[in-house]
Parts: sequence; structure tokens; C-alpha cells
Amino acid sequence: MVFGIFKKKNNNRAIVDRQYAILTQAARQPGFYLHMDVPDTVMGRFEMLAIVMILYFHRTKDASISGQEIAQEIVDAFFQDLDHSMRELGIGDQGVPKRMKKFAGMFYGRLESYAAALDGADADALAAALRRNIYPQADETAPDMCALAQWMMMASETLSSQSEDAVVTGSATLPSPDF
Repeated sequence: MVFGIFKKKNNNRAIVDRQYAILTQAARQPGFYLHMDVPDTVMGRFEMLAIVMILYFHRTKDASISGQEIAQEIVDAFFQDLDHSMRELGIGDQGVPKRMKKFAGMFYGRLESYAAALDGADADALAAALRRNIYPQADETAPDMCALAQWMMMASETLSSQSEDAVVTGSATLPSPDF
């Protein structure tokens, strides 16, 4: 019985890899950085990847058990990728766990605030949360993040309209941010 659990996860590997590739590709679209005021920096890219993961996680919260399992494996892959990226940037073995804990807190805090705004269809609250997170040291000259908030609202609707089959087969897609 225990071995059946591991086998199921192995069967999900291709699905998780496919969906994770779709999500990471969506986060790397130049339109976010060129037209929606997301800084093209390591932290800006983390923010965009976190946003697409949150949108996907938000979509799968009411999915079937299979969809929720795949979503959890995708979030796990996100954190494994983050761990790998930190090591590539030269952060040592002792520094990675501390930073991973910080990034996990950042991710789940964003998940909570973005999901609340998405659930309430509150684009203004979403834009305010995005501005606080993407520009934490900013003054009143920081971008308002309304375009990104509107894209997130549209992306959430797009994901919600996709079938359960798209979720469990790892083929859910996000709209392009290009104008």
C-alpha cells in the first residue's frame, strides 16, 4: 500500500513537469516587464513566478483530489526550483534553509492577500497588494500596478473557465500579457 503512493506521484511527474513548464513560461512573458511595471530583476521574476503559481493554486483549490495533488506537487516543484536557483547564485548550504523559510513566508502571505482580492473581485485591493509586494521600499512614485491586477483578474477567470481535465492533465494555460 505504501508503494502505491510513491507510484502515483511518479505517474504525476510528466503532468507536473508539463504544467510547471507552462506556468514558468507564462511568468517569463516580456509583457509583464515591458508594459506592466514588473522590474526585470531576480526579485521581480520571483514575484511573477509567485503570481502565476498563486493563480494556479487558487484555481485548483476547488479541484478534484487529483487536481489538488498535482497543484501541491507543482508548488513543491516551485520551491525546489527556488532552492536550486539560490544555490546557483552562490548561496551556501547553511544559508539556503533560512532564505527558503523567508521565501515560503512571502509566498503564502501573497497567496492569502491575492486570493482574498481575487475572491472579492477587488482589483484595487489586488493592485495595492501587488504594489506593496513588488515595490516594498517605494514611495508615492511607484507604479500603481493596476495593469497587472487587471491581468490577474482576467487570468483567474481564464483559469476558472478551463475544464477539470485541463488541470489533471497539466494543460491549463494563462492568457498572454501582451497588448
